[in-house]
Amino acid sequence: MRQLDTALGLGAVRGPLGRIIKIGLYALVVFVFAGPLLALLVSAFGRVTDPTKLSLIPHDLTLDNFRTAVDQGVLRYLANSLIVVGGGLLLQISVSVTAAYALARKSFPGVRLVLFLILSTMMLPEEILAIPLSLVLADVPVVHVNLVGTLAGMIVPVGAWAFAILVMTEFMRDVPIELEEAARLDGAGDLRIFWSVILPVCRPALGVLGIFGFTMIWDQYILPLLVAQDADQFTLALALRSLRADEQVGTGVLIASALLALLPSVVVFLALQRQFMRGLTSGAIKG
Repeated sequence: MRQLDTALGLGAVRGPLGRIIKIGLYALVVFVFAGPLLALLVSAFGRVTDPTKLSLIPHDLTLDNFRTAVDQGVLRYLANSLIVVGGGLLLQISVSVTAAYALARKSFPGVRLVLFLILSTMMLPEEILAIPLSLVLADVPVVHVNLVGTLAGMIVPVGAWAFAILVMTEFMRDVPIELEEAARLDGAGDLRIFWSVILPVCRPALGVLGIFGFTMIWDQYILPLLVAQDADQFTLALALRSLRADEQVGTGVLIASALLALLPSVVVFLALQRQFMRGLTSGAIKG
């Protein structure tokens, strides 16, 4: 609480009046950040006829919105999203940690050029990459496989993410070289050092990448739009747009589906919040 007082500039406020001001500001902060989420939760279990009049007070609670959402195939879309985010995140972390180990712990000509090229990919918006990406997915070079119309076509493109590689690279650079030298004296090779020495130290960074990577993949819209060819391949983010365009689907059903889309992100953050905070704190101290 004292840290929040300092952040809001209320550390010097004393007395009954100061306490009332603090309580009022705290209530305002909670309302601003938690109000929309509470309105979403209440509306998902209520009968919503006007989307501009969402209520924070629950009344006339019902599960009809979720039943209708299930009938509309939301669970199938949710399963597709979980498959894509699970495979994509696993591939993304694997690529990030291995690439970062090579860039941070090995010396080779052109390492700065490689980092520059990786960084440059972050400057291009998805809209510019949409057409060339669709052409590549229709005929993947070397293997000549068509990934359009498959969930694999949504997983492979998110496997290499410049942000994740750069974060892991900077974190691995700060791992003391003495740890690696001690492991080499004990006879450990590069693979053993990478798995047993470097990765355990980088666990906070993995928590940060887990949360950001999950959110990035989960919120993908353009990529599923390019790959999916029928409704059975829709992810939940893409399905929400279809439900919104369907005039027969009520606002309550759309809100219930949006709540289902929100829950996995909340669960992942709660599961990794300790590693996430440690990663942010480590980055702040090292910076």
